[in-house]
Formats: sequence, C-alpha cells, structure tokens
Amino acid sequence: MKKSILLGAAMLLAQSFAWAQEGKWAPVAGKVMTEWAENINPHAVHPEYPRPQLVRADNWNNLNGLWNYSILAKGAELPETFDGEILVPFAVESALSGVGKSVGKDQELWYKTSFEAKASSKERILLHFGAVDWEAEIFINGKSIGIHQGGYTPFSFDITEALSGAKENELMVRVWDPTDEGPQPRGKQVKNPHGIWYTPVTGIWQTVWTEKVPASYISSTKNTPDVDAGTLTVEAEVEGALPGQMLEVKVLNEGQVLSEQQVTIGQAAVLAIPNAQLWEPGNPFLYDLEISLTNGKKVLDQAKSYAAMRKVSMELDAEGVQRMLVNDKFIFQYGPLDQGWWPDGLYTAPTEEALVFDIAKTQDMGFNMIRKHVKVEPARWYYHCDKMGMLVWQDMPSGDLGNNWNPRPGIVGVGTEKERSPESEAIFKAEWKEIMDDFHNFPSIIVWVPFNEAWGQFKTEEIVKWTMNYDQSRLINGASGGNFFPVGQIIDLHHYPEPAMPNPQFFGKDMVITLGEFGGLGLPVEGHTWQQKDNWGYQSFKSVGELQDRYAELMEALTKLIPQGLSAAVYTQTTDVEVETNGLMTYDRKVVKLTPEFLQKVHSQLYKANVNMD
Repeated sequence: MKKSILLGAAMLLAQSFAWAQEGKWAPVAGKVMTEWAENINPHAVHPEYPRPQLVRADNWNNLNGLWNYSILAKGAELPETFDGEILVPFAVESALSGVGKSVGKDQELWYKTSFEAKASSKERILLHFGAVDWEAEIFINGKSIGIHQGGYTPFSFDITEALSGAKENELMVRVWDPTDEGPQPRGKQVKNPHGIWYTPVTGIWQTVWTEKVPASYISSTKNTPDVDAGTLTVEAEVEGALPGQMLEVKVLNEGQVLSEQQVTIGQAAVLAIPNAQLWEPGNPFLYDLEISLTNGKKVLDQAKSYAAMRKVSMELDAEGVQRMLVNDKFIFQYGPLDQGWWPDGLYTAPTEEALVFDIAKTQDMGFNMIRKHVKVEPARWYYHCDKMGMLVWQDMPSGDLGNNWNPRPGIVGVGTEKERSPESEAIFKAEWKEIMDDFHNFPSIIVWVPFNEAWGQFKTEEIVKWTMNYDQSRLINGASGGNFFPVGQIIDLHHYPEPAMPNPQFFGKDMVITLGEFGGLGLPVEGHTWQQKDNWGYQSFKSVGELQDRYAELMEALTKLIPQGLSAAVYTQTTDVEVETNGLMTYDRKVVKLTPEFLQKVHSQLYKANVNMD
C-alpha cells in the first residue's frame, strides 16, 4: 500500500476519533470521504434556510442533527427502544449518517427526536421535510398525522393540533423503501450496487424543520415569466383564507418597487416589467419578490422570493433545422451529466459549501449547462444555479424498469414500453407532477426530461403531451436516449464515446437535435476510488495526458456537428460515482483530472461555432 494512502487513512482515523469525542457521532470508517466531511458539526448540520423561493426568515427551527433510530421488521409497532443515533439528514446507508446499514423492502427505518413548539390561538405550526425516500409516516406525540409517498419532493404537515402542552414534543418517523424491488421512482439506487447502479438511499436525506405561521398564511407561489409580453405572472396559494383577505405582490430591484398589484385570493397577479433585464448564462439577473397577505388594514403574512425574466423556445435556422433558443438567441448548450452523488453522504452533500462546489467547478470548466440525471436536488442547489446563471436539464428519477431499450432513432420493432400496474402509473404521475410544481419557480431549469434510456418508460405520448401542456415555459425532452416517439420538442441521442447526432435531414424539421450523453472517458486515480480494482469507464486511460488528448479529439469532433444542426450536448460525467471512474473529478472531489484552464480552452470553440439563424 502506498505511503499516501496510509497517511490518508491515518488522518481519517484521527478525525473520526475527534468527531466521536466531540459528539458521540463519527462517520462510518473505511469509506471514501470528501474534505467537507471534516467540517460537519453534528449539532448544526445544513443550517441554511431550506426554502429559498418562499422565505420567512423568522419563526423557523432546524431539526437536523442526532436522532435515535431503529431498523425493524415491516409492520412493527412504534418502537420503545432504539439501536443508536443517526445524523439527520444523511441516509442510513451513508457514512455520514454514522450508521452505514441497509434496510430493504422487508424492514422499516424508524426515527425519533424531540423539539420545542408552541402556538397561540392565532398561529399554526408546520413540520417540513425536504425529502424522505420513499414512504414516510409522521407521528407527533404518538399520534399519526399523515403519510407521504415520494422520495424526491418536499412535503409538510400542519401539526398544531397534535402538539402537547408540555415544553417538548416527540417526533417519530417511519420509513419504508423497497429500492429496486418496488415500482416507485428510485433513480440509480439498487439493492446490489454494480456498474452504473449505486448504493440504496433510505430515509431522510434533506433538511427537517418546523415553522410558525399565522392562521391564514401563504403556502406556495408559482412564478411564470412572459418575455414577449413583458410580464411576470405570480400565483399564490393561501391556507386558512378568510373573506376579505387580499394578496399584494411586488417586484423589486435593489429595494426599489418596479411593479405591484393587489388581487383577491385565487386570482393571479400579472405584473408588467418594462425593459426587463433577462436571465441567461453570463447575466443571471434576478428580481426580488414580496408577497403579502392582508385583510385590507394590515399585513397578516409576508414571504419573500425571487423570479427571473427568461424565455426558452425553438426556431428553425437558415437550413431549416430546429434550434433551442434562450431569450430568442441560439446558445450552444454544453454540460456534464451530473448524478449528484457523494461518497460520504450519498444523495446528500456534506455541507452547503460542497453543494455549491460542484456547480462552481462546472462553471469554471467552461460548461454552461448541467443535466441533473435521474435525481432531484434540494431547493438550494437550484437556487445557486439561478444565482450563477447555470442552465439545468432536469430528469425525472426512473423506476419500475424491465422493458426493452432501442437507442437508435427511426427504428421500430425493438424498443418496448413498460406495462406498468395502475399503482405504478399513479405513483409516477403523482411524483412527476409534484416535481414540476415544486421546482417550477427556478429559472435555471429550462428542460424537463420525463424518461431516460427507456428505464420504465410507459405511455410515452400521453406522458410527454401532458408534460408539454402542463409547463409551456420550458422545452420537453421526452425520451433521452430512446425509445423515441414523434412527440416532444427534442430528439436526444446517446452515443459513447464519440459524439454523434440524429440526422437533421430526417429529424431536424420538427425537433431540436441534441446529444444527451457521450464521452465517459475513464481515469481511476489511486487513493481516490470507491474500490481498489475493477473500476469502470466507457473508455479508460492510464494517464492524464492520454485522457486530455482524447478529450480534445472529442471536442474537435463535437464542434463540427454544431453547424450541421446540433443544439446541445451532455458529457458523461461530473464526478466518478462508486465504481464508475469516468468523471472529470474523482468521487471525493479532491482531484480534478482535467484542469479548468484546459477545459475552458477546448470548450470555447463550441460557443464560437457558426450557426445562421437568419
């Protein structure tokens, strides 16, 4: 074993001992760790306000931290004793949870903690979960207050009536997650990880928090820009609304009110924004929003948010090929396939700094887009993309696999659609709608991707048409990598390792031509891999020099496709993930395999490619 590996192991052992001494918590030993893991304070984990699109800075309480846990047989009663402590919000299988155990379909994961909360007669207490994979039942003081299904979406319960008169209240959570042995969306999680399939993620994996609100309060907003009309439409939902209450919406820039409107509950505010500054890569301009609930005399509730004026569309170029436009301009979109996994936290970044790191490093490398692959991130990830001007293609997490895949466009008789059960279809549709609702307000998301490589793909035309109708402010990539149907606005080929694209003469008249995955050039870096041997890439190399030369060749070939009709491309991938070593960075983010300076240079030619839109 190399001296550097021995030194790294010794340092990790020493840090684990320090963690254990400080708070009875330590990450699971023997796992690959990021540098941010050393900065985790178990008493202040992910302390940032978790909902940047609807902010009430006061009267909230972060419940992240050390909770009790037990793993019991499915169907067991509320436990009275527990196995130990778990660090929330890290999944039980992760190193950072301090547990590192699997659960499976025949068992359930139980959590227990306590919190302080007390409401007056004119207040309500809400309990929020950023995400829990997959089914979560919530108990307050021994009483079940509700069940939520869906591993990727935030949910809340009004727990006011269940609170006790005592200072502290008991919170218990029951979680069941069958991973790949159930029909639910689960992305790349499998019971037995291998190849491109990764470790299961069970339980709470985003922030848990309580919030005190008035009896009538703003529960959600929906912000939709119309660049052509110069307007921003803001819709707000109000819980506990009473007759005579009104909504007042203001658009501000640096504290100056640019536009305001008062509407009745249930009515949309359409605010004129003359000479609007447009949001796009290089100019991520955001307007501030202030939404107030009033009774005509005073403000009852107020939330702050933000919005952007941004347009996504498609238009024929001079050669008769559809192009993807941002604010009526052709911008070649190039980004990495971003799995969003962490060696120590799995689905959960160790810290906010780590969460931002991947986006910032991607931008430093000269990419202007990220494809978030069969996973959904916490709201703060999209918030940072909004602030930094990073375009996002958002996948629906896949599940219920088993049908045949045909990656070639224009071929019939090979690919098949999944015959899902009514339960499976309902689960997919409900969670896809929730995702689109919950993340509608983030202007960085410009493309929705309901299906990838036929993984559980079903009723394609129905799902894609519904998606297109439901959100007309974005483009829809109906089936990334096949199976292909004549529906949606984008045709998306996957081709490894060399870049290629569907023939624009056949497909370009009606659909935007994209390359949804390519590359996958692998380079395992000793001391920074998930396992010591048998690592994997689509094409592997032994030195940085070889990798760099091959990458430059791919960029030269990619550049030639843009004038012919290619609008976007996605390189696999941002980081290594478990046994995959085809990342631009190692899984622990400690080694950047290709320097940002080199990547910026070879990427710059992509954005200079000549495309005639006249």
